[in-house]
Amino acid sequence: MKKETNKKSNILSKIKKQYNDLKDNPKEFLKQILQSIKQYLHENKLFFIFVFINVLNAFLLRLFTLGSTGNVFDIRTLLADFAFVTMLGSLSYLMRRKGKFSYLFIVTIILTAICTINSAYYTFYTSFSSISLLSTAKFITAVGDAVVENVLQPKDLIYIIMPCVLLYFHNHYKKNGYYEKVNFFSRSKKRFKNTLIVGLAAVALFATTLTGTDIGRLVKQWNREYIVMRFGIYTYHVNDLIKSIEPKVVALFGYDNALKQFKEYYTLEKPQIKNEYTNIFQGKNIIAIHAESIQNFVIGMKFNGIEVTPNLNKLAANGIYFDNFYTQVSVGTSSDTEFTLNTSLMPANIGTAFGNYFDKEYVSIPKLLKEKGYYTFAMHGNNADYWNRRVMHANLGYDRLYGKSDYNIDEVIGLGLSDVSFFKQSVEKLVEINKENEKFYGTFIMLTNHTPFSDTDKYGEFAVDIKEKVLNPETGLEEEVVYPYMEGTKLGNYLKSVHYADYALGIFFEELEKNGLLDNTVIVLYGDHDARLPEQDYVKLYNYDKLTNGILLEDDPNYVEFNEYNYELNRKVPLIIWSKTQKTVSGEEKKLTPQKISNVMGMYDVMPTLGNMFGFSNEYALGHDIFTIKENNIVVFPTGNWLTNKMYYNSQQDESYIINNAIISQEYITQNSEYADKLLSVSNDILVFDLIRNSKEETVNETDIIKGN
Repeated sequence: MKKETNKKSNILSKIKKQYNDLKDNPKEFLKQILQSIKQYLHENKLFFIFVFINVLNAFLLRLFTLGSTGNVFDIRTLLADFAFVTMLGSLSYLMRRKGKFSYLFIVTIILTAICTINSAYYTFYTSFSSISLLSTAKFITAVGDAVVENVLQPKDLIYIIMPCVLLYFHNHYKKNGYYEKVNFFSRSKKRFKNTLIVGLAAVALFATTLTGTDIGRLVKQWNREYIVMRFGIYTYHVNDLIKSIEPKVVALFGYDNALKQFKEYYTLEKPQIKNEYTNIFQGKNIIAIHAESIQNFVIGMKFNGIEVTPNLNKLAANGIYFDNFYTQVSVGTSSDTEFTLNTSLMPANIGTAFGNYFDKEYVSIPKLLKEKGYYTFAMHGNNADYWNRRVMHANLGYDRLYGKSDYNIDEVIGLGLSDVSFFKQSVEKLVEINKENEKFYGTFIMLTNHTPFSDTDKYGEFAVDIKEKVLNPETGLEEEVVYPYMEGTKLGNYLKSVHYADYALGIFFEELEKNGLLDNTVIVLYGDHDARLPEQDYVKLYNYDKLTNGILLEDDPNYVEFNEYNYELNRKVPLIIWSKTQKTVSGEEKKLTPQKISNVMGMYDVMPTLGNMFGFSNEYALGHDIFTIKENNIVVFPTGNWLTNKMYYNSQQDESYIINNAIISQEYITQNSEYADKLLSVSNDILVFDLIRNSKEETVNETDIIKGN
């Protein structure tokens, strides 16, 4: 006790002395402080290099991924990265000579790996990676070619320089005797404590800049881009680790509240209302075409008078075409679309439904159609285990999944079996399925039109340049002049790939017709997600200046603005429902009436819309029948952003993009934001707490108790 009192007395004496020094001679006091800082920096050079390079890596990651969508130079985010790296590095002062550098170097390797992986992942998926996705890592070979091509980009290798920098300075200091001069490798609890205090002070300072919205988004982790931009990549991954473990922990504690909110949400839902499309396809076969990466803007597009997608154009013109349709994918991309379309639920908040919640109970299209006597199946020319499809498809109610092992891989384009070969072989299987079953529901998952769109020599001839006939004044003859236009760009290569995919679809339709499989069948074609193409390529597409082979100036009257909101709205994909005939109210068959539907629609609206047409319903659907809700629909995205006919709301930046000069009130924004928040929460609770299964069991138990009484 006496020793502790003496210690406090010494501290007070030092503080008093420093105060007197400051009072008597402020210049000298400041000089001493600066000298102390200089000495501290000199004696801890390697530590500060460690901090600098890892903060720099985090900054470069934001610059290369989010540079066009946010303020990457935000000092607050740099402060968050500095705080994290400083506190992590402070532990090195508790280690002995041999362990100190090894610790700093290993930590740098780990942080570098985080930046490198996220840089490549963002290029591939336009999102940041998650610990929860490790469950699908064993299937990465299924898309190995595309991953390798995207990883091997200069921007993804820059981060690797930093460990080399640390190693270089370590060897340099070791050779010139610096470590011995400053006693750098000695254990120092004092340095650990002081460094940790600096880190904690940075955390406290950063915390003062946070708003309730910032904290709310960190807790929910829906909007990964916002968290990385605001909190930094390191804080994001710490939070991601906690959130990845959270479902197992939360499931033990938050069940009662989740069930209560679940019941309240669905008691507010209205029963299905009949409309002119009710039961028009009841009893017909269904062929669902999962059109890989096909976006809506390609429909109707031409180059030199040649259509990019002649078969899709024909299908859209003769079917029910939804031209304002959006996917709602998260990190699960294609698997998220399969999940949302078949269940009318949103993708998982953490991880993927296919990888992390494959054992939960869902009400799905295959299950409901099986109750109506349908044989249900899916076909895909790639690894059947990728995205855990084999397991999840069985849980969704598919009777069988035909995968790579069921096909002869006779023509490879991109990631695997070409779409042309896939469709030809699939029709052969479908003929047998049709013979053995009264009705069928089949999902055909395309593959060729998948990033990186680099097999241009296999897509067939399709030029994305501009060809013009120009009169030569010297000869008096017309000569063809070619302007490069989109040739050599990623978007240009994508258009060549889409043209091939459309050709494959044409082959598919021909084979179906030839085998009589279109007579009593409905085609449901949907793009699974956008192609994640560079924004600058779109700017070139809409603002090409053939005279300079560049971009029109922004003050040019023909310049078309293409900002981040135009980019988001351009991510829509086609949804087309086609059949030769439809049923009338009296049950007679008549030719399908073509129609274009332009009300905004999301992937979770497909199940209720089809359900109305085919005579099934899902009481747990989050979406709506578009023909009932019409212009009042809202599309909620996993990020918390949402879209209506009137506006697009960006929850990351709390900004509104008004569409067609609509008049919007703050109340409108608030109500829709609250609706989006509630919908995302309920959907995620269904996955985490298995609420569909548990609510059914609870209802059964309550019924048994009543009967027992």
